[in-house]
Amino acid sequence: MTTSDAFPVTRPLPLGFPDELELSKLASRLYQELGDAPVLADRANSARYNHPGREPPSPAVPLAGTSADAIELSVEPHLRDDVRTTHLSQVVDPAALDPAAVEPWIGTLAPIMIPHTVPPLGSILDQHPLASDVPYFLQGTFAAPPRIEPPLLGPQTSERVDLDPLKTLGPISSAQPLDSAFVRRDFPILQERIHGNPLVWLDNGATTQKPSAVIDRLSRFYRTENSNIHRAAHELAARASNAYEEARSIVARFLHASSSEEIVFVRGTTEGINLVMQSWGRQHIEVGDEIVLTHLEHHANIVPWQQLAHEKGARLRVAPVDDTGQIILEGYERLFSSRTKLAAFTQVSNALGTVLPVQEMIAIAHRHGARVLLDGAQGVAHTPVDMQALDVDWYVFSGHKIYGPTGIGALYGKRDLLESMPPWQGGGNMIRDVSFERTLYQDPPHRFEAGTGNIADAVGLGAALEYVERVGMHAIERAEQELLAYATPRMLAIPGLRLFGNAEHKAGVLSFLLAGYTPDEVGSALNLQGIAVRAGHHCAQPILRRFGVEATVRATLALYNTRHDVDALVSALQQLAGSRA
Repeated sequence: MTTSDAFPVTRPLPLGFPDELELSKLASRLYQELGDAPVLADRANSARYNHPGREPPSPAVPLAGTSADAIELSVEPHLRDDVRTTHLSQVVDPAALDPAAVEPWIGTLAPIMIPHTVPPLGSILDQHPLASDVPYFLQGTFAAPPRIEPPLLGPQTSERVDLDPLKTLGPISSAQPLDSAFVRRDFPILQERIHGNPLVWLDNGATTQKPSAVIDRLSRFYRTENSNIHRAAHELAARASNAYEEARSIVARFLHASSSEEIVFVRGTTEGINLVMQSWGRQHIEVGDEIVLTHLEHHANIVPWQQLAHEKGARLRVAPVDDTGQIILEGYERLFSSRTKLAAFTQVSNALGTVLPVQEMIAIAHRHGARVLLDGAQGVAHTPVDMQALDVDWYVFSGHKIYGPTGIGALYGKRDLLESMPPWQGGGNMIRDVSFERTLYQDPPHRFEAGTGNIADAVGLGAALEYVERVGMHAIERAEQELLAYATPRMLAIPGLRLFGNAEHKAGVLSFLLAGYTPDEVGSALNLQGIAVRAGHHCAQPILRRFGVEATVRATLALYNTRHDVDALVSALQQLAGSRA
C-alpha cells in the first residue's frame, strides 16, 4: 500500500512561476506552513526539471534529520499542453501513523484553488524575476494535518481528484462553500475607510472592485510588455501580441465558445450591442420587420434597436413581466411572427435582479427563425455561462462587471455569423489589403477591431476571468444566493422599506425605496457610514415605470460581500427609518 493510496488528499495552490526557485527555499517555506514533521534527507532532493534548456537548481537542504514519520518534499515543474505546472508531493510514511489520529482531519483538505493566500510562498514568488500570472500548481498529497491558512473553499471528501489546469474549475468548487471574508484579502480597495468607516462596497451592479491579480497583471504589462500589437517585428510587440491573444483565448474558454475566433474585444456591453446593430442589423432588418425586447432591458439594449427601427421602418415589440418582475413566457412567445428577425434581452435585470429563463427564451426565438442577442453585463459575474449549451447567436459583457478593468469587454458571436457580418468601423488592424479601388478585410474577429485596441485592459480582463475560474463560478453563485437569502427578510423587516423585484429566481440585487426619503437622500446618508450603493433609475427607466417609480436605491452583491456588509446596510437603514418616524 502506497502513501498516496492510503491518504489521497490533494490541495493545488496557484502561485505563479518559480522556474528556478531554490528548492531549499521552497522547502523551508513549505515546512513552515505545513507543520513540524522533519524532512527525509535522502528524499528531499527528488526534483526533476525538464524545461528545455534549463539547468536544475541547487538541491534542497533537508531541514531536519531522518525520521520514521518524516515528510518528503519534491518539486517537479514541466511543460504540459503549453501550460507549465508543478507538482509538490509531500508524503508521510503511513506505517508510522496511528490511523485513529489521522481519520478526524483527513477530510478537511480538498481540491481547492487559493489565489495568493499563502503569504510566505507568495512573497517568494512575487520577488522572483520570472513570476507569471499563468496558473502554476503545487499539488500535494498530505498524510499529516498541515498548519495552514483556512481554505478559501470548505471541506470536501478525501477522494483524490486529478486537476487539469486547462479546464474550468467550476465543477471542483461547486460542492464547496465560498469564504467571502477570506476572499476580501485579494481586494486592496476594501481596506479603505470612508468618512472614518470601513468601506462596504454594495455598488457591484455598477462596477466591481479589482483583485490584486488584475492590478498586478496590468502593472506587469506596462512594465515589461507594453507595445502595439500584430505589426512590429520586435520583442515587445511579440510579447504584447501574445498576451492580447492569450486573453482572447481565456475569454473563449470562460464562455465555453468553440473557438477564440468567436471573441471580439470591445469597450464593453454597450459597444458590443451597437456593433451587432450597425453590422448585422443594418444588413438584415428591413421595413416591416420586428425586433423583440423585454420590459427589463437596460437602455443600452433599447436605444440601438430603437434607432435602427426608426431608420429602417421596423417595429419594436416588448415582452411583458408579472408583478414579481419575471418574464411572462406565454406573452413573450406571442410576440413572434414571420417578420421577427431578432430577439435581444438581458440575462439578469440590473434594476430588479430578475434572472431570465434565457434557455427557454432562446429556444422560442430560434423556433420562430429569429436570431438572439443576450446581454450578459449583469449575468456574467454571477452564474456560469456556456455559449454552446445556450446556442445563443451573440453574447456581450463588460469586463468591469466581473472584476476586470473598465473600457474592455467582449462580444461572442457564432463563427458563421461573424463571417457574414461586414465591418462596422474602418481603420488599421482590420484590413488585409488596401488600394484606392478596393479594400480586403481581415477574417473575424480582427475585422471588427479597427485601430489600436485596449491592449492592456484586455490582458487585465484575462487575468480577472482566470481569477474567477480559480474561485469557481458555482461557488460564487451559491455564496451570493445564500447572502441574498440572508439579506432579503432583514431588508423587508425595516419599517417603510419597499423592495422591488421578487422573482423566484433572482441575482443579488436589492432595489428598494425607504418611506420619507428620496433615493438620493438614502444614498447620501449611507455614504456617510461608508456604504456605497446606487441611487437613480439605473439606466432602466421602462421597468421602474412598470412598477410606478422613477428611481430606487440599489444594493448589489458580489463574491467578496459578507453578512457583515448586509448587517451594516440594514443597521444604517433602520437608523434612517427610526429617525424619520
